[in-house]
Amino acid sequence: MILSLLLSAALVPQDETTSLRPLEPMDLFQLEGVMNPTVSPDGTKVLYTRIGYDVMSDKRRGELWLYDTGTKDARPILENVGGAEWSPSGEHIAYVTGAGKDGSEIHVRWMDDGTTRQVTRLPKGPANIAWSPDGTRLAFSMAVEREAKPLAKLPSAPKGADWAPAMKVIERFKYRGDGAGYLENTDRHLFVVDAFGGTPRQLTAGPDDHGGKLAWTSNKELLFSANLGGDDRHDQPNNSDLWLLNVETKDLVQLTDRQGPDGGAVYDSDGKWLYWTGYDDRRQGHQQPEISARKLVPTEGEEAVVQTTDFDKIPSDLKLNGNDLYFSYTDRGVTKVAKLTGGNVQDLNNVQLHGFGSGRPYSGGEFDIAAGTLAFVGGDPLWPGELHVKVGDEEAVQVTDVNADLRSMIQLGKVQERLVESESDDKRQIQSWMITPPGYDPAKTYPTILEIHGGPFLSYGPQFSFELQLMAAHGYVVLYGNPRGSTSYGEAFANAIHHDYPNKDYGDLMAIVSAAVAEKVADEEKLYVTGGSGGGVLTAWIVGSTNRFAAAVVAKPVINWISFALTSDAYDFYWQYWFPAAPWENFESYWKRSPLSIVGNVATPTMLLTGEDDFRTPISESEQFYQALKIRGIETAFVRVPDAGHGIAARPSHLLAKVMHILGWFERER
Repeated sequence: MILSLLLSAALVPQDETTSLRPLEPMDLFQLEGVMNPTVSPDGTKVLYTRIGYDVMSDKRRGELWLYDTGTKDARPILENVGGAEWSPSGEHIAYVTGAGKDGSEIHVRWMDDGTTRQVTRLPKGPANIAWSPDGTRLAFSMAVEREAKPLAKLPSAPKGADWAPAMKVIERFKYRGDGAGYLENTDRHLFVVDAFGGTPRQLTAGPDDHGGKLAWTSNKELLFSANLGGDDRHDQPNNSDLWLLNVETKDLVQLTDRQGPDGGAVYDSDGKWLYWTGYDDRRQGHQQPEISARKLVPTEGEEAVVQTTDFDKIPSDLKLNGNDLYFSYTDRGVTKVAKLTGGNVQDLNNVQLHGFGSGRPYSGGEFDIAAGTLAFVGGDPLWPGELHVKVGDEEAVQVTDVNADLRSMIQLGKVQERLVESESDDKRQIQSWMITPPGYDPAKTYPTILEIHGGPFLSYGPQFSFELQLMAAHGYVVLYGNPRGSTSYGEAFANAIHHDYPNKDYGDLMAIVSAAVAEKVADEEKLYVTGGSGGGVLTAWIVGSTNRFAAAVVAKPVINWISFALTSDAYDFYWQYWFPAAPWENFESYWKRSPLSIVGNVATPTMLLTGEDDFRTPISESEQFYQALKIRGIETAFVRVPDAGHGIAARPSHLLAKVMHILGWFERER
């Protein structure tokens, strides 16, 4: 049953003229976006990154641009730089270059005349750079090699001999990561260097990772978040505390001490207040953090005070503007910016965040604020977000239009919000969206794709999506939504699938499809379903539970929770948070939730699509499902993406190939 069919005021219909054409695959290489807005300390300038894809290198490219709020001038200042940090005076910026002849290094640029100096020459790439308050030093983190003791003493190969590569000996708990491959024998440590050149000095040591956001609380103290449990920290994969490091003495002070993650800290040096996000860990699949505050140096017995007690959303990206605290959060798929005052959360009017959207329509976006100037990436679901700037009490103004050329040529599918009633027993209201193809005729029914988000603890929203718009351009109605388990609807909604996923959200997804059929938008004989990661799990579960779909594409799924729990790169996490016990202690809890357990029901033509270097949902999961379907004689295909991890769309050509293979499989069944 459809509860309502809405076209949000923000979802402005595109002018439909005969001169506009549908989206085409190669348009991806003309698409551009805006990221990383960073406001200068005096609020008069904004750094941002203008991004796109290079058709020759098949990689993302980025340029650092500078916008002047007074003159309204915008100009590029650096190539191949993804972001930069303003010095406290605003006279300089510091940034990390991409790998060149010297590898990734820290550079500093004088903003008055463009003079640039390379500050470091490091053995490995630096990250998380942060200026000291006096602007004389930079803190950063870098991987440092551990001392390795060989397991075996081997003879040397004779000179000129062609011996096999050396064996790899693995003893560390965390030995590989998706997108990173097999990890080096390193730990991430903190360093400090003179901002204008000098010898970096290592501040931390030991078998711990000290990576993450860095913030100075004074010219001598550095704030960071880490789990300093040594190699035993895999027992607590969700735990971290705030630490204060004296950069002169290297003394450490632990600021928080609870089981759970504490991080994202900002420091109000005027009021001496520290703000951060975190929660007490209850070993649930999803847990929502709260903003806490306390004095950096509390009086005896003084406890941290939770600032968002009744705020049932996820605060993130904390920013200070003077003594005022701002943050972003996602509410019903829409990402907003709010101000926290006296425990009260107040949304900023007409500020909604959007992302680049080259992939799927996940909620999110970026903002920054300083000296009363707010910069954010905003827009509507028809195009990637653009830079908006709000100075003081003025209205926010869009100051970039990086896709003006494409907008003059291309007609995209319209995006409509739909609220449906779940087919589960509780009839819960489920939010979804529908993209109609260009030239949509409401008198006709259309082949329809249900596209399911991953996570599962994430959310879709009214965001631009190149992948879904390309599906619509090929004549499909595209449905997507947020079944229970999705974030941005409160902790209870997300945890409705705790220890019961996939299964609990099945009725929510079916309701999204049934509503489109009942409204005579979707052709009931031409229904298709696909999803990636958590959406791949649900797609595999769906084809084992119903035969209503003409074809399915299961992308990078979990098929067997037992094998997944012991092969995923996050094998310290899933068995503790998504299941009641380890696989050998509670076999049934894993098997009854595995799509492989109901593969005997599958009759739907089903294609598998996974990156060969995927360590999050290893390709062995897809292999099990493909081979089971082959044994059963079900029509199937297996698309293996070479040199791709879990983020298949990291290379633009892979993104295009992914969508076109999905459409090709569906076309075969139309």
